[in-house]
Amino acid sequence: MKHVVFKRGLLFTIFCAGLFSFAKAQTALDTAMARYGSDYLQERVYIQFDKGLYSPGETIWFKAYLMAGIENSEISKSFYIDWTDADGNLIQHTSSPIIESSARGQLDIPAGYTGKIINARAYTKWMLNFDTAFLFNKAIRIAPKKASAGTAQPVKFKSLIQFFPEGGDLIEGISSKVAFKATNEIGEPVKAKGTIVSSKGETVGKFASVHDGMGVFTLEPAAGVTYKAKWTDDANNAYETPLPAAKTFGATVAIIPSQGKANFLIKRSENVPAALKQLHIIATTYQQLVYKANVRLEETSAIGGSIPTAQLPSGILQVTLFDDSYTPVAERICFVNNNDAIFKPNVDFYSLNLGKRGKNTLEIDLPDTVAANLSVAVTDAGIAADSSNNLVSHLLLGSELKGYIHNPWYYFSSDNDTVRNNLDYVMLTNGWRRFKWGELAKGILPQIKYPADTAYAELGGKVFGATPMQMRESGDLFAIVQGKDSSTQMLTFPIAKDGSFKQPGFVFFDSLKIHYQFGKARGLESAVEVRFTSGLLTTPGKVSLNKSLFAYMLNDTTGNARAKYFADEQARLEKLLQGTTLEGVTVKSRTKSPQQVLDEKYTSGLFSGGNSTSFDVANDIAAQGQMNIFTYLQGRVAGLQITGAPSNTSLMWRGGAPDVYLDEMKVDVQQLQNIPMPDVAYVKAFTPPFFGSFGGGSNGAIAVYTRKGGDVKQAPGKGLPTKIVWGYSTMKEFYSPNYETFDERNEHSDVRSTLYWNPYVLTTQENHKIRLTFYNNDITEKYRVIVEGVTKDGKLTHIEQVYE
Repeated sequence: MKHVVFKRGLLFTIFCAGLFSFAKAQTALDTAMARYGSDYLQERVYIQFDKGLYSPGETIWFKAYLMAGIENSEISKSFYIDWTDADGNLIQHTSSPIIESSARGQLDIPAGYTGKIINARAYTKWMLNFDTAFLFNKAIRIAPKKASAGTAQPVKFKSLIQFFPEGGDLIEGISSKVAFKATNEIGEPVKAKGTIVSSKGETVGKFASVHDGMGVFTLEPAAGVTYKAKWTDDANNAYETPLPAAKTFGATVAIIPSQGKANFLIKRSENVPAALKQLHIIATTYQQLVYKANVRLEETSAIGGSIPTAQLPSGILQVTLFDDSYTPVAERICFVNNNDAIFKPNVDFYSLNLGKRGKNTLEIDLPDTVAANLSVAVTDAGIAADSSNNLVSHLLLGSELKGYIHNPWYYFSSDNDTVRNNLDYVMLTNGWRRFKWGELAKGILPQIKYPADTAYAELGGKVFGATPMQMRESGDLFAIVQGKDSSTQMLTFPIAKDGSFKQPGFVFFDSLKIHYQFGKARGLESAVEVRFTSGLLTTPGKVSLNKSLFAYMLNDTTGNARAKYFADEQARLEKLLQGTTLEGVTVKSRTKSPQQVLDEKYTSGLFSGGNSTSFDVANDIAAQGQMNIFTYLQGRVAGLQITGAPSNTSLMWRGGAPDVYLDEMKVDVQQLQNIPMPDVAYVKAFTPPFFGSFGGGSNGAIAVYTRKGGDVKQAPGKGLPTKIVWGYSTMKEFYSPNYETFDERNEHSDVRSTLYWNPYVLTTQENHKIRLTFYNNDITEKYRVIVEGVTKDGKLTHIEQVYE
């Protein structure tokens, strides 16, 4: 007997083995599962970055891919990343439109950033309705500008071990597999071997890790007996660790994966109640039900069977055993690999030139039946690359599991028995819990707090505090909309009965300054609250991070020397460009810098000079589109932490709150954040301690100066109420020089570590052979080329090659 289920063009077949019988009545769980797989399909995200290691002041370029089930996701239209330091303090919150089930963008790392990593937490609004453990998190290594003094001593970490009975629990009287995983304190695998000793002092088994600290042994717990492991790690350190306590009765499920099927064995203890003699077994993949059966164990205590997997898509198969009332009692996951998820384009150089500023042409060729969306990065091969994880391993494995998986790409490096067996250790030692079975059995579906972004962000809003009569008499809302480039346009918003309004199709980037008034009821603006919005999620403030997932990276120095070399060369060139002759003699100028001019014009006393970072806001185009002075300063001042929403900001510098000043008068943060950016001329951030703050200053100070005299500019819409609304983050274009044409920039030394970055390489049946041209820098002798992407039908690729 079989049932066929379609979802987004995907064929699933639900099998039932002959040993079992289906329930006659459809349960609440059946109905809930059907809706869960159709209406609550969850998105998965992967991001390709242009390289694996950066220096402060560089740009992180990214391309995001989104999938739902085994297809490219069509659920969401907006994509978000929270960029934080290792403690979760927000550096920047970016948003991007999703195009072709993918998004692109960049982050400019602050030049004064001192952290060892930047974490990117990526998601869509729809993903926030489900377990946030499945959001994409990537710790990106940042090479320090200055090398550590002296020789670093190797850090010694304590080893740990965890035990995972197959199916979830040890049951007295039932022989079961027990998997284990040994790691050090920062998550790296360690070798382990030892013995299992009972509370009676008897040695009942031995174990030894087989792959990356993982292995398996068999144990049949005796009644009333507890067990512990006596073991040593690869440094011969000795430990004792208790095993999970065995239950007095229960049922287990064991899985033996094989080609084309997953064999299973269900066993129960002799003393189980009636509820554990009539069981149910369900198998799902990508939230779709693919196997179900009733299991009758009144006459026998064990029964076996198999789940056909040849027609299933490659991915994780979750097998759950329930009692007669659909309460889960055991669960096991296994990996199905039918070699149908990966495609391999041909990537090679049509012409290769590793010489100084050599011209190169990279060729990517796909079969003419394949349409694909690819991203391409070419970098100096000496810059560290995170080759342990990529688009294929993350979307097929990492995005489906909680916790850290060491070197996941290894499990897709081959299809031989050794790799398959090692992958099953990962399945035995990781849990997969997208379903809340207790709720589903009652027909309870997830609560949707965040409706999906099914349309792109648009300019709109709502009027609050108006009576029905005022709304009827207000007329349309007229607005002067000013972009960051100072361009303006007039918009008219018809207002609905509930006070809402929207300008359909008005998708915008960065920020808009909006001056507004009602068409008929002039003056109503001062009596009501008009809120403008793009519909995008706002800055979340501080982000909670699981540091154990990237703790090992904080001690990794691989590639730091090469990254520092590029950073030092760039710094040296910047100094040279400040004024040197052809003979290399520095030209000294007595001309005052713009900051010195502003300092003389605006500051006095102890506010003049000092150990500070200053900003010429009046002449910074980027400043005028910021919501307030704190959104402008975010990420620009080393050590200064700015958190909270733009309307509720908090500051932290060296463990305390810095003082804030407006025109050298001490004020509070609330007063500063209400100062319109067009009124600001100059800002100084004084590094702690600031001696101009009498009675305080140990945590530094922020001094803001408003425009004087002729500095004040007449703004459009003067006299009208003004609001600022944020759209998608600005997307920059990657600069790739062309040394066959004249450009002043070509006269300078070229020390780019990323030589080429193209986030959107689209192939079609007609245009399936793509040639991409780029030029070498002045120093690179080896290229690393990484190509990743997806086809229209959801197949994945990762190609990484080094050319020298």
